[in-house]
Amino acid sequence: MSLFSGLNISATGLTANRLRMDVVSSNIANANTNRAELVDGEWVPYRRKTVELSTADASPFAKQLSSAMGQNAGGGVKASAIREDQTPFPVTYNPEHPDADAEGYVRTSNVDPIQEMVDLMSATRSYEANVTAMNASKSMFMKALEIGK
Repeated sequence: MSLFSGLNISATGLTANRLRMDVVSSNIANANTNRAELVDGEWVPYRRKTVELSTADASPFAKQLSSAMGQNAGGGVKASAIREDQTPFPVTYNPEHPDADAEGYVRTSNVDPIQEMVDLMSATRSYEANVTAMNASKSMFMKALEIGK
């Protein structure tokens, strides 16, 4: 493991969790959007989006080099996809609503603000943990430099 691989891994965690916070913010902002896109002449409500994370693969050269040096360090994390939640839209009876169908039912967004707040807190805590790990690495590097004085 190289000297800076811990910093690189924390940096990928920071980037991934920032993206998670951005997606959650978008979900919360569009929670009441009933006309997100036009599909076959009909308005469809906003669909909740989620971030799918996976391990970041190092380049083939980096893998071979670390293997030859007897090192086995993780490559961090990356966002592999942003997917739409396919749960059905909640339906409420409101015949006065402009988006009501012929029977008086309105489809609304499948965003649950409580679930989004839980996801936001989780992403925030993960972000803070990566900042703490990065600061600990930086502190160790500084202490190592002080030894040489």
